[in-house]
Amino acid sequence: MTLLLRVLACATVLLAPLEGYLQEVHPHLAKVAPGLLIVSWVAQRVRQRRWPAPHQLHALLALFGVVLLASSAVHAGDQFTMDYAQRFLPFLVITAVLVDVVAREVPVRAVLGAAVGGALFAALGALYSLVFEGEPRATGPLEDPNDLAYFLVVALPLLIALPARKFLLPVGAVLAAGAAATFSRGGGIALALAAVWLVARRGVSMRAVAATVGGLAVIGLGAVVFAGPVLDRALDEKKYIAATNVDTRELRWQAAARMLAANPALGVGPGGFRSNYAAASRNAEIDEQQPVAHNIYLEIGAELGLPGLACFLGAVALAFVATERVLRVSSDRRPMLAVQASLIAALVASTFLSEQYYLPIWSLVAVAIAAQVRVEERERDACVARHQ
Repeated sequence: MTLLLRVLACATVLLAPLEGYLQEVHPHLAKVAPGLLIVSWVAQRVRQRRWPAPHQLHALLALFGVVLLASSAVHAGDQFTMDYAQRFLPFLVITAVLVDVVAREVPVRAVLGAAVGGALFAALGALYSLVFEGEPRATGPLEDPNDLAYFLVVALPLLIALPARKFLLPVGAVLAAGAAATFSRGGGIALALAAVWLVARRGVSMRAVAATVGGLAVIGLGAVVFAGPVLDRALDEKKYIAATNVDTRELRWQAAARMLAANPALGVGPGGFRSNYAAASRNAEIDEQQPVAHNIYLEIGAELGLPGLACFLGAVALAFVATERVLRVSSDRRPMLAVQASLIAALVASTFLSEQYYLPIWSLVAVAIAAQVRVEERERDACVARHQ
């Protein structure tokens, strides 16, 4: 059963960025690994008669769930409420399950490696879609290039935690090339800030950063030489989209802020941003009446109110606190510095995207808390041993 939990936990993380490919095979195939993980975890804990070690995150996730259900009940008549509530709630459950599984059965590096592996496959798909399928911007396993960039830039900092050093450079090159092929400005900003954090915390050296930048320059030069027409078309497409995105995102952020101000207690319900956008924006976008907010903080706040937003930010804050506690006592700093940098990349990228329905932030929070639980259990065992 332990092996099964390890496989399912890693599969859940690895397959997350490949959701689009899985849905092409069957609409519900992407739910199989998480569903089996939850069922197997429950069966294992019942068999062992052993339940998760309590942590503040469990209370926060439970409160988040209560807010989500209460908001859903109040806005049950909305056309999107039940669908989005059913999409959101499993992420809270999966986060709690991953905390316990990674704290007991699955090594932290195995989960981080699974995240990198899934992103690597997604990056290869991204490059294939751009070069061979003629897409103006890389999509691959995800319909939106910006969502794809989110997965790739969040995975890149995790490379410093992996032991297989000789493979890191080529894997990093593929991830970076795939992210660049999406032409996502938010992804670029997120990755730059994550790199600054790693340098500041001495997770990577300036020499490594310089070598990475040089490698990206070589890749870019090769792309210009061998795929010039494709790049020209993609850049023209991006210029057109970029000018539109700046205006539309400002409109959507303003609309989300109005919804939050008008409904601070429980928001407008899960998915309510879409159904209320036309009214809140005063029909600012005639051709797009039901969009997403393109900002995770404003969208969660608008849909679940201030309590929901506080729960989300509280979970992220607990993750950062947990990583710092682990760093103080750990001889190997790389895994937790990698998690911190990836969280920063995810949070920055989510300023321009609505990513609460994708796994990276939730899995990173889970890994951070699980690492803290591991350390605390070792300290308790050592304390007991000293007193015997």
